[in-house]
Amino acid sequence: MSVSPLARLLAERIREHGPITVADYMAAALGHPEHGYYMGRDPFGRGGDFTTAPEISQMFGEIVGLWCVVVWQMMGQPGRVVLVELGPGRGTLMSDILRAAATVPAFGKAAEIHLVETSPTLRARQRETLKGVEVAWHERFEQVPDGPLLLVANELFDALPIRQYEKRQGLWHERLIGLDTAGGLAFVLGPEAGPDVAPGVRDAPDGSLAEVCEAGRALAAALADRIARHGGAALIIDYGPAASAPGDSLQAVRSHQYHPVLETPGEADLTAHVDFQALAESARTARVWGPLAQGELLMRLGITARAGILARSGGPEVVADVTRQLRRLIDPAEMGTLFKTLAITHPALPPPPGFERLS
Repeated sequence: MSVSPLARLLAERIREHGPITVADYMAAALGHPEHGYYMGRDPFGRGGDFTTAPEISQMFGEIVGLWCVVVWQMMGQPGRVVLVELGPGRGTLMSDILRAAATVPAFGKAAEIHLVETSPTLRARQRETLKGVEVAWHERFEQVPDGPLLLVANELFDALPIRQYEKRQGLWHERLIGLDTAGGLAFVLGPEAGPDVAPGVRDAPDGSLAEVCEAGRALAAALADRIARHGGAALIIDYGPAASAPGDSLQAVRSHQYHPVLETPGEADLTAHVDFQALAESARTARVWGPLAQGELLMRLGITARAGILARSGGPEVVADVTRQLRRLIDPAEMGTLFKTLAITHPALPPPPGFERLS
């Protein structure tokens, strides 16, 4: 088995200072300045390691773009709105958002585009995709200027570092990463530690694992605080359970295949399911809507009608492609149910599009 450069660095760190948390491991594997997974590659599409909804179909971004326009109208059509995407990938989603939003020219004039991206490689790709569009890039959400906010985060929260805990003999212990007898990375149990989790998770039986994404909770709280102060809304789209639950969801993906989590860090994507209940509780300074299944939201927002229009624009091959794309986005056996959507809005706003029946 090959050993990645980052694995050697982490092993040396563990030998010198002791086991590290799963969160530390994820942060290094994904964001190490030299060896981090996202720092020097484009991981999307067939030639990469995974495919996200914007890369599957233009319909996804178009629907999200129109959602943003309608929310902006609900906000009273402010003359300036800060339009933000967290983790914008190749820039495909923002490009589709802006194309759909161009049907309302006043929105385009009001929108200031801000992308939060840490990867130099992906920033360069975003510049190509959004050529001709005035864009400001930031390392962190906190750097985005104040003002009425419209924010989209698609498959961002699943990449934020998590901590894991395992229950043994009625007590919770943090799951750490140390070294095995051969000097390779291995999971080990740390001292007793009580995870900050929902009662249903805390009371799980022995052998259970609990996951806590402190970075995700902090980001959700920051979004809610900004929206409560300055107005606006955020739409979070990701995969995971609607309610907090025990389980081990940490996984690695390489070349569209599952990959051992501790093998070759920095060379495979690492993700974990998003705890939408925890996000909603963290965002309580604003108003939270959902979670709602991705397929349900897209259908409520008219994606089936949009698919029909696209299908009529070409021959049988176009019809087949659009049908396949639609199925991947909304079918419960594909992304339709596993992926959830959560909206955070200013308390004075009415229900955002698609979430009306959740009020």
